[in-house]
Order: sequence, then C-alpha cells, then structure tokens
Amino acid sequence: MQTPARPSIEIPQDPATAASRGAAEAPRVRLDTSLELLLERSPQARTSRVLATVVTTAGSTYRKPGARMLLLADGQSIGLLSGGCLESDLALQARAVLESGLPRTLEYDMRGPDDLLFGVGAGCEGAMRVLLEPADAGSRAALALDAAGEQTRAGRPAVLIVVHESSRLPLGTYACADMPEVLAAAAARALAESCSHEILIDGGQERLRAFVDFLAPSPHLLICGAGPDAQPVCSAARGLGWRVSIVDHRPAFAAADRFPGARVLLADAETLRSTVDLSGVHAAVVMSHHLHSDLAYLRALAASSTPRYVGLLGPAARRQRIDEELGESREHLRDRLHGPVGLDLGAQTPEGIALAILSEIHAWLAQGHAGLAPGRGISTTRDHCRHFPDSLA
Repeated sequence: MQTPARPSIEIPQDPATAASRGAAEAPRVRLDTSLELLLERSPQARTSRVLATVVTTAGSTYRKPGARMLLLADGQSIGLLSGGCLESDLALQARAVLESGLPRTLEYDMRGPDDLLFGVGAGCEGAMRVLLEPADAGSRAALALDAAGEQTRAGRPAVLIVVHESSRLPLGTYACADMPEVLAAAAARALAESCSHEILIDGGQERLRAFVDFLAPSPHLLICGAGPDAQPVCSAARGLGWRVSIVDHRPAFAAADRFPGARVLLADAETLRSTVDLSGVHAAVVMSHHLHSDLAYLRALAASSTPRYVGLLGPAARRQRIDEELGESREHLRDRLHGPVGLDLGAQTPEGIALAILSEIHAWLAQGHAGLAPGRGISTTRDHCRHFPDSLA
C-alpha cells in the first residue's frame, strides 16, 4: 500500500557510528550483485518494464539502498525488494507507471502497530522509499544499467545516481555519461571515496534528493582445474552473480561449453600469471586433482600478492604433504591458504562440496578480508559506508 500521507519518523544517527562508517576502508568487492543478475536474467525481447530501486531505508528492511528489481508488463518480475510482502503492491504501482510513462516515488512504512492497519502487515519494523521508473530498451534507466554493468563486469567500479525528488531534474537513474553537473560532481566524489552517499539540496525553490550508488566490482573467482567437480563450483558462483575464470592445461577439460558464463582458459600453471590478471581476482580455488599441478598452481599464486584467499581442495593429509613440498612458497601463502577448502557442512555430493566452498569464500569476503573494512566488511547492507541518516526524511 502506498502511504505518502504518513510522515517519516526521524531516527537520529549516532555520531560515533557515522564517523566510523565514513572512515571505513573502501570496499574492493561487492556481494550485492543484483545489478548483474538483473542484466543477465532480463528478457532480450522489447518487453515493457519498470525498474524499482530502493533509495533510502529506516529500521529493519529486507534490502538496503541500491537494491533493484524489474517488473515486467506481463506480470513477471526479476529480483526482490522484500521477502514478498511488498511485491504485490509494487506490481500494481508499476502498472500505473507503464500506463503514464512517468516515474513515481513510493514510501512503505512498516514500523509500529499502525502497519497492521495502514501498511502491508509485514511486521518488519522498517521503512523504505522506492523509485519506480520506466525501463524499456533505450530508456535512461536501461542505458544507465547497461553502462554500469559493462564497467563492473570488466572489473571496474561504476556509479549510478538515482534522483527520487527534484524541482528541476527528471526523476530516474543516471549513469556518468548522462549526468548534469551537480550529479557528475557527486559521482566523482563517490568514485574518489569508493563509497555511496546521498545528495540533499533544499534551498529556496530548488529541491534535490538523490542516492549516489557506488558499485565496486562483483567478486572474481579463479578456479585452477576444470575437472567435473569444478562445474558445480562454477555454477554456484555464477548463480551468485560472480565473475568466474577457469584454467586447465587439459584441452578436454578446458572447454567453454562445460562452464556457461565463465571465462575458460587453456593454460598451465607456468603461464598462469601471464594468462590471468591476478590483481583483479578476489579468491582462487586449486582443484586439479593432480598433485604436481596443484603444487605448480600454488607456487604461481604465491608469487603474486593476490588473491588474498587461496583454497585447496583435498583432505588434511594431502594438504600437509603439499605444505612440505611447497618449500619457500609456503611462507607467501601462510596467511592466505585455506585447506581443506570449504565450511564443514557435512557435504557428500559435488554440489554439496561446491556449496561448502562458496559459503566459506562468501563468508570470508563478507568478514572484511582482502583489505576490506574489519567486522562486517562489505555486506549486502553496505551500512558501513553510508553518508546519510537511516531515515526516510
């Protein structure tokens, strides 16, 4: 239910918390890959669609600013902004946007007992503001998403600015190439600080509110070894929206059709550093099932300072033998090597083992490793680097 008449409730921000968020180290990887997943999963046909973007939140919400979903004219949708409690109303509101061709801003307030009477009855104790805008092929929104996705898929950061209140500018999502001067300055700041923030201008007859969304590259996983059990690891990572590179020296294994969506390279360990730009890799898993090949891959990874996470498949006894044979390279992997790789989930199948591997890497990235901020690190909430109060006002 749209509730524009209900006033937003201010939630004061602890100054110490604000300072710590502003001082947090810049994120180098982004686990919220909803942008990439939207681009991958949206139909190629020129189906009319509406882009819904969370622009600000207060309290406890399922998604945070920057979360996006597409609502299609045929009633289908891609992505989620809540656990399902808002999507029905969003679909209704999207129809109105499709009919009018005009963007609109909605506020959903699910805090307190009034939610049961005037809200959606979710009981989430949170509120969010959502911008709905036309996103047909060739629209400002579609072009902006495509431009940002091209940047992040190439391992480069991007910025999207979502104007959700303005006395002069059209509401909607802007990419760097399509920004007025005031937005371009905000985008430059976001890139310089590697952090999202909000624009708020309220003086005289000029009013502007916008969410400046800094998008670090999504995780890049390198898999050394393209055996059959590497396929579910690749599939799980691609399902998360991660970028995946796979190397193997065996032509029968290094076949692109075995790993949809991944970059598959026919290469051995000796040429690994010249074949893959390791500076852009966040995590690697060594799983060739060949002892000497695994040793060679580990030595190649040890010769580079990245990736900071290196997983080794195999039992503890095999890990111990490899440690003994690594020689001097062992010291360069001491704080980076995780073996046996994966969380202890009791996995029995290749799919279960893939889940254990990806779970450990996901947790490792989220906990602030690889030079990220300590503690929660780069989480899907991105609360640690927001420069605006947790309020809709």
